Amino acid sequence: MKKLFITGLSIAILLSSCGKADELEAEKARTLRGTTVIETGTLEAINNRLFVLPRYSMYWYQMRVIGMVENGEKVNVGDSIIQVDPSEVNKMILEREMMLETQIANFEKMQVQQSNQITDLQSRIKNETAAFKLKQIELESSTFETERRQAIIKLEFKQAELNLAKEKRKLELAKIIIDNDVKIQQLRIQQIERDLEQFYAIIPMLTIRTDVAGVFQRGNSWRTGQHLVLGDQVYYGDSMGNVPEIKWMKVNTFVNENDFLKLHAGQKVKVRLDATPELTFNGEVAYVGKLCRQREYNSKQKGFDVEVKLLEPDERLKPGMTVSCEFVR
Repeated sequence: MKKLFITGLSIAILLSSCGKADELEAEKARTLRGTTVIETGTLEAINNRLFVLPRYSMYWYQMRVIGMVENGEKVNVGDSIIQVDPSEVNKMILEREMMLETQIANFEKMQVQQSNQITDLQSRIKNETAAFKLKQIELESSTFETERRQAIIKLEFKQAELNLAKEKRKLELAKIIIDNDVKIQQLRIQQIERDLEQFYAIIPMLTIRTDVAGVFQRGNSWRTGQHLVLGDQVYYGDSMGNVPEIKWMKVNTFVNENDFLKLHAGQKVKVRLDATPELTFNGEVAYVGKLCRQREYNSKQKGFDVEVKLLEPDERLKPGMTVSCEFVR
């Protein structure tokens, strides 16, 4: 009976001790929750280079993809990642080159015709000048002629003077017209030359190269909704792919409105991958949102967007991976 009493007392003491231990652990957990903020987030590259189809000129708003690196392939700065079909541009170049040859030939022909026209007008002026001088001599030597004859000679002199002035005016007008025709033809040639210069400059731009090192991710086709494949048409402004620079990463996360005041820019953060929670990566708060929003659609939980910058590069960190962020106070 005495043994049973001692055993019961021991069990009571043991239960009391366990209860106190549980209370201590619970209190410790409550304290930890009150001082430490832990949120889930997604890794993303800080520098994510997006490649869209530009409007190369007024002539092309859609192009065909004829070359593209595989989705997920590592690329370095300067690597060719996308090749757009240059056939339409080459066709336009050939047409412009033919137009240029035609316009240059027309210009040369026009210059010969204008030269002949000027020569003919100058010859006519010489003839009219000779006729004018002859009538001038007749007028000067008509002193002893009859009044009627003198009147006729004066009229003939006046007519020769008008004819000479008329031919000189024709030459002046012809030079003005010729000068305008030359300018118009030169502008036509210059416009074609500018078009050719622009088209030649487009050709190397059809080979799209990355200016960041990372992993290439193909864009989606507007027609199929799947990744682009060779032969797909892309339109002006369509995304053809992107290259996230995986060296420097950030975490996009969200903090509850109750924890908002516990965070500030530059605050230290411990980042852990869900895949390897035993590993810790150092980070700091780079940005805290200014506007409160719902966490998800139809969710009653509200909070702020937060960006956490990883302080050291690590090849184990990949865009899209899920992580947990422990904001150290």
